[in-house]
Amino acid sequence: MTTMTRKRDPKLLTEAMLAGDRVALARLITVIENRGAGTAATMSKIYKKCGKAHTIGITGPPGAGKSTITSSVIEHLRERGKTVGVVAVDPSSPFSGGSVLGDRIRMQKHFLDEGVFIRSLSTRGSHGGLARSGRDVSRLFDAFGKDYVIIETVGVGQTELDIMEVADTVVVVLVPEAGDTVQVMKAGLLEIADVFVVNKADRDGALRMKTELEMMLHLKTPEGDDAWQVPVLMTQASAGVGTLELIDACVAHQDNRKRRVTPDARMQERLKAEVLEICEEELMRRLRAGRTNGEVGALLDAVGSGEKDPYEAALDLLGSPEELSKLIAGGD
Repeated sequence: MTTMTRKRDPKLLTEAMLAGDRVALARLITVIENRGAGTAATMSKIYKKCGKAHTIGITGPPGAGKSTITSSVIEHLRERGKTVGVVAVDPSSPFSGGSVLGDRIRMQKHFLDEGVFIRSLSTRGSHGGLARSGRDVSRLFDAFGKDYVIIETVGVGQTELDIMEVADTVVVVLVPEAGDTVQVMKAGLLEIADVFVVNKADRDGALRMKTELEMMLHLKTPEGDDAWQVPVLMTQASAGVGTLELIDACVAHQDNRKRRVTPDARMQERLKAEVLEICEEELMRRLRAGRTNGEVGALLDAVGSGEKDPYEAALDLLGSPEELSKLIAGGD
């Protein structure tokens, strides 16, 4: 096996990563982000080593100060002796498909810290504000032994709510000038937030926004006696004000999740949904791999020649259990 092959072999990279090799971690992240044939099998091995890290998602509109808050949170966690992995989700470059912003630009002060590993990922066309590989990369950090994993999204909108499917604690960052709190309800943020942060709290309207958020949260139907009460915190992240309280709130939320008598319905549903998502991705990869030969290739050729319409061809493929089983079993 050549040196180059060893550098790309997921099995060897996984073994080295689990042994504490940072270079292997970086290379394995690249392999996983590229979504190759062995992604699901590799992540199955990684998954068994996960479950110790506390994953915090930080989301909110562009310009709210998410990166500044993330940097401040990292600094305070390091002061407490905690290790941190950061997944910074950036817009995709229209030319390369990679992330427009880089980790060195976003959080330069932490880049050389051995206790911090920062990785920028591009959305790669994802409409959920979170790269498809973001969940897997956060699990790599978990298996690597990071105490905390922070996922910072590219920016939030009405459809950009994927972060709740990945993070243990979702922090929604807003700023006073972002508009009235009706937009919060419109975007669905009231449903996903475990902690609200009004950043740039020294600006006009900050206290009013905090009060309105608290009123809306008060009107939510309680889930039970052990339900988490979503706090609304005020921060000035650029000055490091309020971020210690934010960390304490995240820790308190995680403790609440572990103590709850009622099942964590959100966790159960997201794991069920993940199975279907993995199946969808793997099936599409195998369909594309088989498009030039076999049953899939023949059906596509029939559509191209006009013998079949796309709907008929798709139903033929899905309606043939034998062919579909062959495809699923032999996609690699």
